[in-house]
Amino acid sequence: MDFTFTEEQQAAVEAAKAVFGPVAPDSVPSPALTPGAVADDFDRALWSKLADADLLSLLLDPEHGGAGLDAIALCLVLRESAKVLARVPLLEHTATAVAVQAYGSDELKKRILPGAANGELILTAASAGRTGHDPAELAVSAHHDAGTWILDGTQTAVPWAHNADHIAVPAHTPQGSTVIAVVPRPHQGLTLAEQISTSGERLAELHLDAVRLDAHHIIETDEAWDRLHQLLTTGTCALALGLGESVLRMTGDYTGKREQFGHPVATFQAVAVQAADRYIDLRAMEATLWQAAWRIGTREGGPLPASGDIAVAKIWASDGVRRVVQTAQHLHGGFGADTDYPLHRYHAWAKQLELSLGPAAAHEETLGDLLAAHPLG
Repeated sequence: MDFTFTEEQQAAVEAAKAVFGPVAPDSVPSPALTPGAVADDFDRALWSKLADADLLSLLLDPEHGGAGLDAIALCLVLRESAKVLARVPLLEHTATAVAVQAYGSDELKKRILPGAANGELILTAASAGRTGHDPAELAVSAHHDAGTWILDGTQTAVPWAHNADHIAVPAHTPQGSTVIAVVPRPHQGLTLAEQISTSGERLAELHLDAVRLDAHHIIETDEAWDRLHQLLTTGTCALALGLGESVLRMTGDYTGKREQFGHPVATFQAVAVQAADRYIDLRAMEATLWQAAWRIGTREGGPLPASGDIAVAKIWASDGVRRVVQTAQHLHGGFGADTDYPLHRYHAWAKQLELSLGPAAAHEETLGDLLAAHPLG
């Protein structure tokens, strides 16, 4: 396949660079050093600039005020956002809007998509963990009652929930299927408890106690959950790539200026080899990311389902971003732990992304199962 980016995708990158270029990486110390969350709110000013640049509606159809682009375009923008640790719910917002557009009722589309496209409404998603999407893993249940749906259960670690107007919550039904409930906030029976991520960002634990929703708030097809889950996980891989690229650039700048024995430490073989290994990690992360994003956008090609390519991308992103930041900390020496220098923030964000993606062993098991079900050759 040809991974040359289209003119529209390249235009999205240029717009993203213009928006994110002036952003300074978050310099607030990590939660290990400062108790509590980094901030109660996301970067509203930056969110407005994303809306003005039409970057919140990239994947929406023109009839909903969007550009009608694909997952690759979103990943290109997310890559730029992660380079500066942009504190905006761009991934969750876009993925939820795409699910509503593709599978939601006409009434739900009318209520949500115009506001989502211009940034007036904030959407997020409770992804039930990005390591897998078996209905048995879902902690929220949904069932019919007198023409409406009732949701019960608890969903942990939901990003941006305290700021969102609607939260997409996956739930399992008594019939064994998966639905997505698009829950307005606030709503009777929905309460949010405080949680703090590894990166210091504010998360929420959702408690749903007999939350009653009209039918138009429920997306009943299993395919909708698959699509939402795949876009969330692939987008997280894009965030890991952008973060890793920024960290390796920081490392190159530092080791090129830091001298020992009259020479820049970047010229020492041990340093150069470690940097080269991390460059290889990033190139592998990039190649597997574009393959996964292309597969979920086209649903074509490949000996395995798209979930196989996504599993490969997650393996490289999860392990790769960890190796990149660990090497950066090592090559920066004590300076890397200085809280006046942004590397410690990148390290905390990288750990959060790694935890969100899950361990490589779990994804390798997924690949094994897919290979057993779809033998090659």
